[in-house]
Amino acid sequence: MLLIGRNGQIGRELQGRLSALGEVFAPSREQFDLADPDGLQRQLSSIRPDLIVNAAAYTAVEQAESETGLAQSINAQAPEILADAARRMGSLLVHFSTDYVFDGRTAGRYRETDAPNPLNVYGRTKLEGERAIQASGAAHLILRTSWVYGPHGHNFWLTMRRLMRERSELQVVADQWGVPNPASLLAELTVHAIGEVLADRSKAGLYHLSLRGETSWYGFACAIAESCGYGGRVNPISSGAYPSRVTRPSRSVLAADRFAEVFGCNLPDWRTGLEMVCRQPS
Repeated sequence: MLLIGRNGQIGRELQGRLSALGEVFAPSREQFDLADPDGLQRQLSSIRPDLIVNAAAYTAVEQAESETGLAQSINAQAPEILADAARRMGSLLVHFSTDYVFDGRTAGRYRETDAPNPLNVYGRTKLEGERAIQASGAAHLILRTSWVYGPHGHNFWLTMRRLMRERSELQVVADQWGVPNPASLLAELTVHAIGEVLADRSKAGLYHLSLRGETSWYGFACAIAESCGYGGRVNPISSGAYPSRVTRPSRSVLAADRFAEVFGCNLPDWRTGLEMVCRQPS
């Protein structure tokens, strides 16, 4: 198995869990550069993995607006190369995508059948990567998720915990809604789904992978404050208070009912996920 993105939030959690399925090769970014198409093709021809798990992406949403070419290479062109190699080798390709493929204008939860309409370069390039994989003819498992967090890397949960140690009052955006998802639980569910698809390729395809419920960034911050005994104040503000050149979806709640049904999973509420992360050793 080839795991790309071993140092990312999900990749880090996947590495040990994937070993239950077989031998895992998890190269560094220097060894396996998604922005180098020629090198990527040579590596794939040399390794010839039975399973490719792409947990890497260009995720700097603001920076992508000025580094469009690099975002395109990593998020769109590299998945196309991976998918072409997977098709030729008869391998399964597992690829992570994002809620940012949607515009956030729906009042309900987004399902896999809803039409994407990304609002920024990051979302557009991730959608192009999805479509390239789907058009390739390769057996694939595309997993859209959102608001990933955990004790490693850079994420909202770690930032809030740090700020709560440093400040007595915080301002947090209250008009953007989604679902927080622990990287550890996403990895666990992904490995389960991989096992199912390897046993039955008819289960391959595009899925939303997300816990149940929904909240705003402000609501998530309040839950974090409660979990760590923060004695200060968390104040709700509008996203307009933080001017940005990037338009983000205001409501990107993913419905994962199909994933739960096909793979026989009981997906907990996001608050249960937060409790699990708080019990994890850092």
